[in-house]
Order: sequence, then structure tokens, then C-alpha cells
Amino acid sequence: MSGKVKKSPAGAWQWEPVNLEEEKKPVDLGDPKKKARLMFTDADMAMAMDPEYRKISERFYKDPKFFEDSFARAWFKLTHRTMGNRENYIGPWAPKEDLLWQGNVSSPKKKYNIDKVKKMVAASKLSASDLIKTAWDSARTYRVTDKRGGANGARIRLAPMKDWEANEPKKLSKILKVLEGIAKKTGATVADTIIIAGNVGLEKAINKAGSNVKVPFNPGRGDSSQKQTEIKNFKWLEPLHDGFRNYVKSDYSVMPEELLLERASLMGLTAQEMTCLVGGMRVLGTNHESAKNKGTFTDKVGTLTNDFFINLVDMKYIWKPTGKNSYDMIDRKTNKVKYTASRADLVFGSNSILRSYSEVYAQDDNKEKFIKDFVSVWTKIMNADRLNLKKLN
Repeated sequence: MSGKVKKSPAGAWQWEPVNLEEEKKPVDLGDPKKKARLMFTDADMAMAMDPEYRKISERFYKDPKFFEDSFARAWFKLTHRTMGNRENYIGPWAPKEDLLWQGNVSSPKKKYNIDKVKKMVAASKLSASDLIKTAWDSARTYRVTDKRGGANGARIRLAPMKDWEANEPKKLSKILKVLEGIAKKTGATVADTIIIAGNVGLEKAINKAGSNVKVPFNPGRGDSSQKQTEIKNFKWLEPLHDGFRNYVKSDYSVMPEELLLERASLMGLTAQEMTCLVGGMRVLGTNHESAKNKGTFTDKVGTLTNDFFINLVDMKYIWKPTGKNSYDMIDRKTNKVKYTASRADLVFGSNSILRSYSEVYAQDDNKEKFIKDFVSVWTKIMNADRLNLKKLN
């Protein structure tokens, strides 16, 4: 079949078949006694004219059963892609087949001693900030919008996640080597070990602050293989920005504080939870290497204090811009630079709503409240992709 360009009744240029047999013409919907004109868009014609598309079209033409199956699978993917993996499906019609794009993770079969894992992590030479950063980077990919990503599967050790700039690949590989060794010796999954390690680092920081608040942990995460990880599917989860680690990959037209808000929204966080997390992550020393010490408003890095908020709202400092996303916090009396900051830091002092939360956490009598709130939202992020835990709660 060949075609020529003609105008449609609406005035658009479309393709119409030349010398098409009368019996192959469709029936007019308005008058069954008439035959309708067949018209194709450029996209339609590409299915026949493009050599690669034509191969697929000819296979569908010769094998209707294959076309039927392919269409059913494509339709299912289109209508269920935002539901996450198959654990979220209910009802007798849910397919049993493991589809690669779902990102399914097998449940672990071995039991292990959690305390043994914690002791081995604590005895390692890894710093608390490295443990916290790795757990955060593993879990932060979860998106409430389509239920994809998260710590389950430990895909942070696989392509493409292990090579993302946001995950600081060189440092990450060294940390994972230690944690994978611990997982192997204890029988724990790497996914669980990463989260346990993050909790160990966090509890160290809490103890340094003079508190005994414990960080909850729920085992049961599995480990995915590279074969179970579709690279083209997971590459869209790459964090091009993460205000919680003061990271922006490029100089975007959107401001860093707005990008932080988007990240918080994708993670399902409230304004208070976002405020609490940022303040805690800064003093824990978890900035991305590109941000250096921006926003680290404390002299006790690695201790979970409310210093970020105390210094942020303290009127003895003035904020002086030194670049598009760079500020100096200068002591009014000495005129010396005390700290540096990004827009994502200072928005918690300039925005009226976020400042109200910052002032609450800056109070002398809210140090313990801040720690408990941080542990609560930390646990929320670590378990965000654990549907079975949400069912129990």
C-alpha cells in the first residue's frame, strides 16, 4: 500500500492510501451504507516506512497471537506502572508472572542476628556520617508518586545507581565493600545491613548528644541482582538534586530551595518533617562532597544537636551572598565569617512557615523533641517502600 498527502476534513495534512480496494475500506460510522476514507498520521506511516518499525509491524501482521500478547503486556504496563512492584497488587486477577519493569525483590530466606550485625558495623572503621549517608542514599530514591525506588533490593550496589554522581561512587564502593563483607559473615541481606549500619551511625550521633533514644529497625529486605534490575527503568530515579544532602548536579533555572521542596514532596514528607530532616542531616555531616561545609552550623559535627536551628535564627549573624547559591554567615560584632550556607539552608530562616518550625526546634527545651522527631522521620524514609509494614500499622 502506498499513500499520498491530503488535507483532512479539519484541515490537517494526513496520508491517504492510493488504490485501496473497496472491500478493504472501513464502514462510515455515520452511514453504514458508505465507505469511509482511511487516513494516517506521520506516526502511523512510520510503522511501515521506517525499516526497524516495519520489521515489528510485519511480525505483528504475520502473528496475531504475538500481537495480542504484546499489546496486553504494554497495556498492563501503561495502566499499572505507577503501582510499584507486584506486592502492591491485590485480587485474583493480578498476574503471577515476575515482570522486569516492576522492580520486584525476592524476600530473604535466612534468619540472622541483628545485634551481631550492629556490633560488627560499630567495630568497623567506617564513620557515622558515611554509614548514615549510605543508608540515606539507598532509601531516598523511593517516590510516593509511583511507588518505585527505595532501600529494598540494595540496588545502590548495582548499575546504574552505584555510578550516580549523587551517591559519590568512589567513596560508596569502599563503604559497600565493608558492609557486604559483614552481610556475608552474618547471613544478613546487604539491603538490611545498609539500613542497620545507618541506624548504628545515627545512634552514635544521638549518644554523643547525651540522649539514649533508640532507632527502630524492621528486617526483611531482600537483595536484587543486576539481572533483576532494568537499567533504562531505574535511570529515571537518579537524584539530580537532593537538598537534604545540599546537592545540586547542575545550575538549573529552578532554585535549590524549590528543588528541595520537590524532593520532599516525592518522598511524601510534611513541611515539619522536611525541616527536621534537613537540620539533622546538616549537623551529622552528611553533605555531598560538592557542598563541602555549607549549612553545617555547628562546632560538633557528627552529633545530633539542634545547633543548625539555633544558629540559623540567631540575630547575631547576618547573611551575605557570595554567589548564586552561596552565602556567608557573618558575626555582626566581629565581622568575621562563622559559617557558609546555600539557599536550601537559609530558606528555613527566610520562609515564614519553615522558620516557625525552625524556631520550635531551636528552643533549649526541645533538644530531645528534635532527636525523637528526627528518628521518627528517618525511620519513615528507611521503611517507605515496605508495604508489609504499612499493612501491619
